[in-house]
Amino acid sequence: MPVPVPRQRAIPAVESGQAQTAAPTGGGPSAEKAPRKDDTVEHTHNPGAAGTAHTQLTLLLIGDDPGGSTVLPELLDWAGKPIRVRTARNLTEAERLLTDDVHCILLDLTLPAPGRGDDSDELAVLKHVLELAPRHAVLALTASGDAESGAEAVRVGAQDYLLRDELDGRLLSRAIRYAVERKRSDSAERRLAEGRVRAQENRRLERGLLPTPLLEGSSLRFAARYRPGRSRALLGGDFYDVVRTSDGTVHAMIGDVCGHGPDEAALGVELRIAWRALTLAGLCGDELLSTLQQVLEHERADDEIFATLCTVDIAPDGRRAGLCLAGHPSPLLARPGRAAQLLPYDNNGPALGLLSGARWPRMQVELGAEWSLMLYTDGLIEGRIGEGKERLGQDGMVSMVRRQLAQGLRGEALLGAAVNEVRDLNGGELTDDVAVLLLDRVG
Repeated sequence: MPVPVPRQRAIPAVESGQAQTAAPTGGGPSAEKAPRKDDTVEHTHNPGAAGTAHTQLTLLLIGDDPGGSTVLPELLDWAGKPIRVRTARNLTEAERLLTDDVHCILLDLTLPAPGRGDDSDELAVLKHVLELAPRHAVLALTASGDAESGAEAVRVGAQDYLLRDELDGRLLSRAIRYAVERKRSDSAERRLAEGRVRAQENRRLERGLLPTPLLEGSSLRFAARYRPGRSRALLGGDFYDVVRTSDGTVHAMIGDVCGHGPDEAALGVELRIAWRALTLAGLCGDELLSTLQQVLEHERADDEIFATLCTVDIAPDGRRAGLCLAGHPSPLLARPGRAAQLLPYDNNGPALGLLSGARWPRMQVELGAEWSLMLYTDGLIEGRIGEGKERLGQDGMVSMVRRQLAQGLRGEALLGAAVNEVRDLNGGELTDDVAVLLLDRVG
């Protein structure tokens, strides 16, 4: 139906869904020459990204107008430039004219909904438009004094509503600009909220994948630090675990999958879970590592992917341990009255996934009555020292831990100080994953 507003500018026929049958007559603003097509510049872009001053706005008017003489007042965008207007008499025409360069829709709520002969849902046409144009701003045009329908339209999803008898060029221009900005803001806020929900779900998932040590019945004290190299991630390619089996032996493991992405993190979790299951089933040493290599070979996405691993099994009396190394740095042993030192690594076997049929000898290590055993990944030793190319290395790490032990640091405090100092020496966050675990026995 015609929209009875001041006749200040006729809608150009070339931008309408119908041919213009008559030009407005009479003096005043309505006698202005209609803008030519070449007076405007077409823009094709995402309507949700609109809102900058240099973007010319386009309005799609949807209303039943049998006479074909619908006119609107002069409409201006942020820069004072004319807003282009297209008209559609029904939703079929509207769907054809609803291109990406349309920023806002002005919908007459009296337009009948398609396929509906009743009035059981007064907002059916609005709901249909919102489904048709979920990324566009929508203004609802209501009958004079019908603010209740307008408010309900906003509740359903329109950005704002306008009363027909209060409509003028300045009000409508401002409403269009406001609706476009509000839609853009709402879309950005929704994407941000969706991103936060995904991030929270990922954090809950990753946190659930971190191990819970099984040390019930053991006198050993446990501490761990974990810092993934991926930005905003909780889980990286490093992995660790500690369990106590029924015979009283405490088994500890730390490993590192090459790479830093989510696939590597997932593979690290698979290897950790497999290690725990195999350990609880009674496997140890070379037999356990051979089976883990089979798991890696079946689960890795690329034949070039490998993983380093260090396993330690501590006897029930806590004085001896078996050590297996698969291309991994050797643990650090600290005992009272002695300088902290690395355990032997002469029999270090290859990383998992490099050589089929490889063997990993188990070395026997004497621990003593009181000790601290630190297992770590190479992220702790490969950070740089200052702005040069020199890296901390194992020797630098040993010297650092010796100094921190001399300062009386133990347990969580020791690991926290070690990781923080390595980061400070690097001049910022480390790019590699870092995992460190510490087992202490007090005599």
